[in-house]
Amino acid sequence: MSIRKRKWTTAKGVEKEAWVADYVDGQGIRRLKTFDRKKDADAFISTAKVEVREGTHVADSASISMEAAGELWIKSAQAANLEQSTIDQYGQHLRLHIAPFLGKTKLSELNVPTVRAFEDKLRDEGRSPVMVRKVLVSLGSLLADAQERGKVARNVVRDMTGRRRKGKDKRQEKRQKGKLKVGVDIPAREEVKAIVGALEGRWRPLILTAIFCGLRASELRGLRWSDVDFDKRQIRVHQRADRYNEIGRPKSEAGERTIPAPPMVMNTLKEWKLSYPRPVSGKRDEEGEPIREETKDAHLVFPNGSGNVESLANIINRGLIPVQIAAGVAIDLGEKDKDGQPILNAKYTGMHALRHFYASWCINRTEDGGLGLPPKVVQERLGHSSIVMTMDVYGHLFPRGDDADELAAAERSLLG
Repeated sequence: MSIRKRKWTTAKGVEKEAWVADYVDGQGIRRLKTFDRKKDADAFISTAKVEVREGTHVADSASISMEAAGELWIKSAQAANLEQSTIDQYGQHLRLHIAPFLGKTKLSELNVPTVRAFEDKLRDEGRSPVMVRKVLVSLGSLLADAQERGKVARNVVRDMTGRRRKGKDKRQEKRQKGKLKVGVDIPAREEVKAIVGALEGRWRPLILTAIFCGLRASELRGLRWSDVDFDKRQIRVHQRADRYNEIGRPKSEAGERTIPAPPMVMNTLKEWKLSYPRPVSGKRDEEGEPIREETKDAHLVFPNGSGNVESLANIINRGLIPVQIAAGVAIDLGEKDKDGQPILNAKYTGMHALRHFYASWCINRTEDGGLGLPPKVVQERLGHSSIVMTMDVYGHLFPRGDDADELAAAERSLLG
């Protein structure tokens, strides 16, 4: 590898000069790259030496466009059998946000300033801060796929986000600032008592299971009777239903788990299993009685009226929201209906609020009405892939163990 100075005269008689990096890539092909400044050529050669030695170097002429790399990325996601909703989101990010600004750019031309300019462009064009973050994550995933294919040497998105990481104290400060609050994000104990008291009909078993077992909404929608063990009073999570109502495995290996269920949940599920009628097929038996048929999802614990996967919208709009209003866990909008009655809205609008409560119930001390479980067990119950995730979200709920009463008890124990 070498650098040489090149001088020439243009057709108009103007003298020009440049610095040429001359090297051989990993395939034994001679490559030339021109720079205006010697220090840029020196930097390139230094980097190229390492990349060629490690087998990661990709010459500009052998590089592909971002648009082409994006198509390969989508194919990889499809081949990996990712959920259709995830593939659709990748496609939207590529088509609507990445390709319009970076589509013709070669992978080898990407650097941190380029990605930073792309980020600024997204904001200038009206993308929300949340969308900008999501698109950058997708861009990083795209480059990771290209890197594995040998199409690019560096993942500059990961380089950029790595530089933005703050120290441990800063991360902790950020987590504490946005921590979940009881009565705001997490239903309070009194609110849950009111909700349980108001539950009735077909939504009672589902919402009780959500409250006291902590299953995600997708896991509730995909729960099978074969995974409910009445003898051991356990619920096993082995599958879920995505937003397209397609049944698949949990998102991570940790998502497959066994959760102990309290007597109230198991007794309610027993009653539900005996009382829930299978849908009518439209046929009749010899005595003229309607025949109940087994649908493709008849094994589900919480199917819809047709026996298939229940939609999340139905669970929220027909189950979660009405029961909160009936229980008084609601917000007065300050308006009146046509009969002069106040218009109320449910305080918690998503099923994840019940999962938050379950996590807090697992964490709280027994004297406070909780289970008092250690962090690792809470992680396993929730199906989190790492203890870091559990502590990031719920760490502030764990008892500190240094309040006045506990310190006094520890002092008496130590000193006799």
